[in-house]
Amino acid sequence: MQLMYYESTMNRNNLTIQFPCIFPIKVMGLNTDAFSLAVTDIVNKHVPVELVSFSSKLSSGNKYLSITATFTATSREQLDALYRELNSHELVLMTL
Repeated sequence: MQLMYYESTMNRNNLTIQFPCIFPIKVMGLNTDAFSLAVTDIVNKHVPVELVSFSSKLSSGNKYLSITATFTATSREQLDALYRELNSHELVLMTL
């Protein structure tokens, strides 16, 4: 499978992704247990647990945490729903 990136701000009519594909999504927020749990729960609602792996990285001052979920994306609708739910959560500062 090829690695594809999904830009939620792009004109979706010009976006071409061949599904299924390996897809990383990075989510940033404050370094709290609540943030980590929220991201994990949201991703697992949209992606089967066995198809996703998580990694994380702290900011230099340990105030912020970025969590990357890498999974097999199956459709644009799946990605749109995942981005919508993550971006609407109060603990999520940014998604890439």
